[in-house]
Amino acid sequence: MKIEGRALCLGPDIDTDVIIAGRYLRTRDRSEWARHAFEDLDPSLAPRLEGTVIVAGKNFGCGSSREQAAIALREAGVRGVIAPSFARIFFRNAINIGLPVIECECTCSDNEAVSADPMAGTVTIGKHTYHTRPLSPRMLEILSAGGLVAYWRGRR
Repeated sequence: MKIEGRALCLGPDIDTDVIIAGRYLRTRDRSEWARHAFEDLDPSLAPRLEGTVIVAGKNFGCGSSREQAAIALREAGVRGVIAPSFARIFFRNAINIGLPVIECECTCSDNEAVSADPMAGTVTIGKHTYHTRPLSPRMLEILSAGGLVAYWRGRR
């Protein structure tokens, strides 16, 4: 499983309230969440998320434990998130809904080519390759299935 796209570079401590503001959680319409992703950080980001790999600073997904944050990113077309560290609950929510996340400290410029292999533990951004710990076999199985629900359905 490879993750490929263009880099969208963000800073550290991206809170789930910034990913999807609480005022949009009254609806269960996931496309609505996608349209408003990062609205309070930069209103121009949501339309540009399709095909991106977010490369962020430490502590991505901190704040409330809302699963909708990971869903909003996936629904907006984000192909994966790379950061040196994640809030524990965001990390598992992302895996559980089929959004690849990789812990890796790296640098980027917006729109650089990103290729990551969570099985091998490599991330390539532009001409630089970074090495990190691969995801566990179970997490890779869940991601390959498209998320935890699909994983369990496939095991019946």
